[in-house]
Amino acid sequence: MTELFNKIITEINHLFFLSVQEYGYIFGFFNVFQEFVWGIAGIVLVFSLGVYFTVKSRFLQFSAFPKALKYILGSTKTSYKKHEVSPVKAFFASLGGCVGVGNLVTISLAIHWGGPGAIFWMWIIAFLGVMLKYSEIYLGITFRKQLREGVYVGGPMYFLQEAFPRAKYLAYLMAFFMCIYGVEIFMFKVIQTSFAVNFNADQNLVAVVLLVLVVIGVQGGINRIGGINAAMIPLFVVVFLFATAWVLYKNFSSLGLVFSQILNSAFTGHAAIGGFAGASVLITISNGIAGACYSGDIAIGYESIMHSSAKITDVKKHASLSFLNIFLDTFIVCTCTALIIVVTGMWHTDIEPSLMLQRALENYFPYLEYIMPVFIFMLAYTTIISYFQAGLDCANFISPKYGKTTFYILGMLSFVLFSFFDTKHAAIIMYSSGAALMLINSAGIYKLRKHIKF
Repeated sequence: MTELFNKIITEINHLFFLSVQEYGYIFGFFNVFQEFVWGIAGIVLVFSLGVYFTVKSRFLQFSAFPKALKYILGSTKTSYKKHEVSPVKAFFASLGGCVGVGNLVTISLAIHWGGPGAIFWMWIIAFLGVMLKYSEIYLGITFRKQLREGVYVGGPMYFLQEAFPRAKYLAYLMAFFMCIYGVEIFMFKVIQTSFAVNFNADQNLVAVVLLVLVVIGVQGGINRIGGINAAMIPLFVVVFLFATAWVLYKNFSSLGLVFSQILNSAFTGHAAIGGFAGASVLITISNGIAGACYSGDIAIGYESIMHSSAKITDVKKHASLSFLNIFLDTFIVCTCTALIIVVTGMWHTDIEPSLMLQRALENYFPYLEYIMPVFIFMLAYTTIISYFQAGLDCANFISPKYGKTTFYILGMLSFVLFSFFDTKHAAIIMYSSGAALMLINSAGIYKLRKHIKF
């Protein structure tokens, strides 16, 4: 039986590698599209909308954080029925899609492609983009639908119908792209690579085990996903903070040069060095924006779907949880990753970006080849099941009768087939679908801007 299974997988592998070679121009097209959106349209949209909402809210970024923290802590004292989603569960379910391997690998990719200056633009876009995140959560909850007592569904597909009543196809188009985005082939591939490199594990076996775990994880809906994420994410954040502090302490004398590189590269680009091909200012900005939006789910819509399921009493307070999310995601985890990659010089090597952080940490911590895959699995798994749930909700929106079943089948096939592609190809697909979502959702947010209260 095992031989038959391996033979089938090998044939699919062979077939798909031929497809990649024969139809490689498809990935080239998607790459040009996502580079244009994140490099030009992204700069205009996210910057302009971010500045608009920042001014309109009177710089809410500086005052909302303590209130959001107080709100989430207060929510833990309230009891909820079994079928109801608490604000805490919704928060951790949404956090799982942001604090994950994307913070480790995506940021490594952003710096590897755009240079250290990408970090600076990542900070800027996170500061401004959090207002879009707040807005899409607010709109998702405001225009959500109640299925039965205590059970809600919402997100961009619902507020887009309100924003464009004569172009309701935009809501379905958004849901379609979220179905693509919800199959996190990039994270799936990263887990496979990590286990194959560190444990010499069979990638086919890793794929099968992951598929089973994904199905188990999403069976309990947002409540189960929120519980899984609440158990895994805080542990990772604490351990990662200590690890980063130790690496920076050991390289304390180089920190001045690191921050100088970040600022210089942000405004001048970066020349070729080592395995780094060099980057113009536009490429640096583009990668900073794409990395921040992808890892932080800025204007993507995923978080709006997660938070819309919660039973809440105050929309503004709940939407303010976006500030906690961005703080943990970008200003803690992504920044730690970026500083480690730059201070150790790994960003300009030829090392596979998905392994850069591990190679950087191996010089400071023993047995990392056994520890890192476990952490990567924990983080990638939380992201995979969180995104998959968002994809299921969108598939159900498109077709209440056949949507979920179809999404399960196509999602599982996509995980298997894309596991034979390079990590870069998986990243291009995720960046491209994310770019399409950002364009559609940003239009809806702008159209409904008068409905948003701060």
